[in-house]
Amino acid sequence: MNDESREFSMERRILRVMRKTLAHVVKDATPRANMPGCLSDQTVEDIRHCFELISIREKELAETLSLDQAHPLYPDQERTAKRIIISKPVKPDPEKY
Repeated sequence: MNDESREFSMERRILRVMRKTLAHVVKDATPRANMPGCLSDQTVEDIRHCFELISIREKELAETLSLDQAHPLYPDQERTAKRIIISKPVKPDPEKY
């Protein structure tokens, strides 16, 4: 892995952690039903902008590194991956040998 790939990989990790942390903050700060919110409208808008910028940069990095973008799989879509069932091999009976 060259230095540029390592740098992009680290940036992807940082963006992922930032997105998850911001999502947890939003979850913790979201008020319950019939309760006032603790965040101002401007703060909510700023959080939306942060998510948008993180998303845009993640997409740019994925394109730069030629990575496939993850897309949601909807229930009515046909799955392209096939399930393979792997079972444990049966141990041979030592008395037979």
